[in-house]
Amino acid sequence: MNCPKCNSEHAYEDGSLWVCPECAHEWSAAADTTAATSPEAGVRDINGNALADGDSVIVIKDLKVKGSSSVVKGGTKVRNIRLTEGSDGHNIACKIDGIGAMNLKSEFVKKA
Repeated sequence: MNCPKCNSEHAYEDGSLWVCPECAHEWSAAADTTAATSPEAGVRDINGNALADGDSVIVIKDLKVKGSSSVVKGGTKVRNIRLTEGSDGHNIACKIDGIGAMNLKSEFVKKA
């Protein structure tokens, strides 16, 4: 079982709880099965707030745009996000003013 907070594969069971040795997160196995049945409920920002389609988020650090010399500056507000199932970890689809359509990882945004 992977850690729901940092996705580490080194989590272990300790009594009735699961423990992640990398981020020290503890959770119950029952809570993890409910999150696994609803993929949208599992998408959370850097502070642990649940994200939903149509939310606005703020980028928390400068992000380089792959294949371009442009940069998305930290503090940029992104409106009307869409949650996606990206196999590469990019689980937010959005349009950013001045850059265009792109995908973001939820670990680099906070809910506005």
